[in-house]
Parts: sequence; structure tokens; C-alpha cells
Amino acid sequence: MTVGANDSAEAVTGKGKAVAVSIAAAVGGFLFGFDSSVINGAVDALSSHFELGSFLSGFVVSIALLGCAVGAWYAGRLADSWGRRNVMLLGAAMFIISSLGSGLAFSVVDLLVWRVIGGLGIGIASVIAPAYISEVAPAKGRGALGSLQQLAITIGQLVVLSSNKSLAGAAGGSSQDLWLNIPAWRWMFLVGVLPALVYGILALSIPESPRFLVLRGRFDQAASVLKRVSGEPDPEAKVQQIRQTLDKEHKSTFNDIRGNRFGLQPLVWVGIIIAAFQQLVGINAIFYYSTTLWKSVGFSESDSFTTSVITAGINVVMTVVAMLLVDRIGRRRLLTIGSIGMFVSLLLTAISFSHQLGSGDNVSLPGAYGPLALLGANAFVVFFALSWGPVMWILLAEMFPNRMRAMALAVGTTSNWIFNFIVTFAFEPMTERVGLSWLYGAFAFFALASFFFVLRFVPETKKQELETMTGETHRRPTTPRA
Repeated sequence: MTVGANDSAEAVTGKGKAVAVSIAAAVGGFLFGFDSSVINGAVDALSSHFELGSFLSGFVVSIALLGCAVGAWYAGRLADSWGRRNVMLLGAAMFIISSLGSGLAFSVVDLLVWRVIGGLGIGIASVIAPAYISEVAPAKGRGALGSLQQLAITIGQLVVLSSNKSLAGAAGGSSQDLWLNIPAWRWMFLVGVLPALVYGILALSIPESPRFLVLRGRFDQAASVLKRVSGEPDPEAKVQQIRQTLDKEHKSTFNDIRGNRFGLQPLVWVGIIIAAFQQLVGINAIFYYSTTLWKSVGFSESDSFTTSVITAGINVVMTVVAMLLVDRIGRRRLLTIGSIGMFVSLLLTAISFSHQLGSGDNVSLPGAYGPLALLGANAFVVFFALSWGPVMWILLAEMFPNRMRAMALAVGTTSNWIFNFIVTFAFEPMTERVGLSWLYGAFAFFALASFFFVLRFVPETKKQELETMTGETHRRPTTPRA
């Protein structure tokens, strides 16, 4: 009886430590959200300061995403060579350099350089945090802990949009001088140094991933981490299980994800496509351009900042709801609910913008269509945060066999950043060319397509151990004949 009580107490303690180290790792997600959305409040001011047209303005916003794609591609291999913690420290350093450089930029060219460096840091964080969390979290709570990455991203977006609003409000506008005669839009970048420093300090405080320790032959340390952090009742047996899967996989390379169908394994294509869908529904059209978007339909700069903060707050709240549901109702069901909800919301927004009056900077929505567009956009954020926001990252970290996980995760995450770049870069020019109604209609189409894709191809990974993943895509169960 005493032994059982001790085991229970150790499990509770282990769970608490798993939550603590997962939160620390997820601060990379906070920086991901912070740095990727900081441009939201600064884009109009820096476009005016550097006299950028719509093409260059879109390029300044989106070029960081190319850095993200490169960082994501190499993060897995760096993590296997240097360790998860050291790569987190590299990401923190890149965030610091990018924040300082962007805030003090003297030309478009060096601003682009600093944005790319920040993108590299974001790409690294986008791979390392979910991979690390999936490796230290117990299977029963891995979905909720994996959602911490997306929750941290949404909190980062909320904090930076609130910070942008406060700085612009204190200066009387994002283009106006604030402290030390430095314009508010520059301070929007500079404050990013503080969370980057916190991330670096926290990265030094967490243990190394048990799978990396096993990979390096440090079996006793791996068992210790599994017992202390994951609450593993038999850590030595778990180490042996990890050793067996790692022995089979040698080293994750591109050869591990190759297949006969279009050059890659079918499950890798599933990862690539779900990562693409997460961006093709247009979420970053909301978070990178929301302030500019609401100004274009008649909101003041102050009201546009406020609306963007409210949207980010909704994103945080619904991500918490997703964390509570993901291990109960499963990944696939959440995705399908989200797809239908996003489709209806985006269709409503597209219909609203089909009634816009004027063009360029003189756009307005008459009558009830302005509030309707606002309702549709925020309903879209609700369904995205409840589903595709966190669940896509959870699936990429869970659904691949050990032999291909690192490379497949890198490929999937790179796909996400490439489509993020395409959507973000094209948004401003396409808004001028075809209008917001057609753009939101296209996003609605991809939301509907994602529903059918999940039903046909996406596997369920709820409560499965990482070592049991086989690499099989979803198949509908057949009803046995009597």
C-alpha cells in the first residue's frame, strides 16, 4: 500500500516537472509569436519611413519567413548533433540580434538582414520546442503539453500587439518619437530583447532530452530525466525501448523519408499538406496585417490596435480550450470541427468584403457589413485556435516513426513556413489586384478542402507512445461481417 502511494506521489511530481520544463521550452514559442507579429504594428510606419511600395512592404513583412524555413530545415539536424538545449540557446541569440538590428535599422537592406536572422531563430524554435516537449512528456498528457507551443505563440502575439498598442499610444502614433527621440515603431522591435534573454536563461535551466541522451550513450542520465521529469515508473526499461528504436534508425537523413510515391513516404506528404493547410486558410493575413486591415475599412489607428489585441486575446483563450480537449476527443475530431467552423467564418468575411466601398486606402464597409466582417474574422480565429493552430504542431511532433521523426518534422515545418511566406508576401499585392472578398473566399475554399483531407488521410495519435508509431496513414475501420 505504501509502495503504491509512493508511486502515485512520484507520478504527480513527475507530471509537475514535465509541465515546468515544457513551459520553459515553450517560451521559444512565445518568441515565435512575438517576433512574427511585431511587424503588425510597425508595418505602416516603417513603410512610410523607408518609402516602401506594396511589393517591398510585403517583402519586408514576409522575408523573415524564408529565414524561418531555413531555420526549421536545419534545426532537427542541429538538435541531433548539438543537443536540444544548445539549439534553443542559438535561437535565443538570434532573437536578440534580430530585435536590436531591426530596431536600429538605417536602411531597407539591413532591415531585411535582421528580419532574416530573426526568421532563422523563429524557425529553430518552431521545431525544437514541440520536439523537445514530445520527448519529455508522458503519453497521456502529451497532447496538452504539446499544445503549450501554440499557447505560447498566441500569448506572444497578444503581448506584442498589446505592447505595440501601448507604445504607439504613448507616442501619439507609431511614427512619432518616444524615449530617447526614437520612434515608437523602433521600440516595438527593441523590446523583443527582454523575452529573448528570458528564453536563453530558461534553456540553461532545463534538462536535456532523454532521447538525445540515449543517442549519445548517456543512459543513466536519460533514465534520471525520465524518472524525474516524465514520471516514468520503469525508466531503465524505457531507456531500452528508446535504444531499440534509435538503433534501428541509425541517423535521420533524407533517405529515411523517401518513398515510391512522388519521392516521399505517404505519411510525410500528409505532414507537408497539413502544414500547408494551416497557412492556406489565411491565419497570418489576420495576425500580420490586422491593424492595417481594420484601418483600411474605417477604424482609427487606435481602434485598429485595440481590435488586433482583442483578436489575439481570443486566440489565447481558445488555445487553452483546445489544450483541455485535445487528449479527450482526439486530434482528428478537433481538426474537422475547426475546418467546418473556419469555412463558415471565412465565407461570412468574404461576403462582407464583397460589399466594400472605395479602393486603396479609402475602403469602407457600409451598414452592418463592417461588424459582420469583424465577427467573421474573430470567429475564424476561434475555430483556428481550437483546432489547426495547436493540433498541427502536435501531429507533426507525434505521428512519425522514430526512424524518420527528425527529418519528417523538419520537412513539415519547412512546408509550413514556405506557405506562410507565400500567403504573407502575396496578401498586400493580391488585395490590390483582386480584393479582400476573393482572398477570403480562397481561404474559405482551403478550409473546406482541409476537412476532407483530414477525414481521408490524417492518423489519430491520441495517447499513443512515440515508440509505437508505425508510419501508416489513416484508414477507415471496416465493419466485420457477421
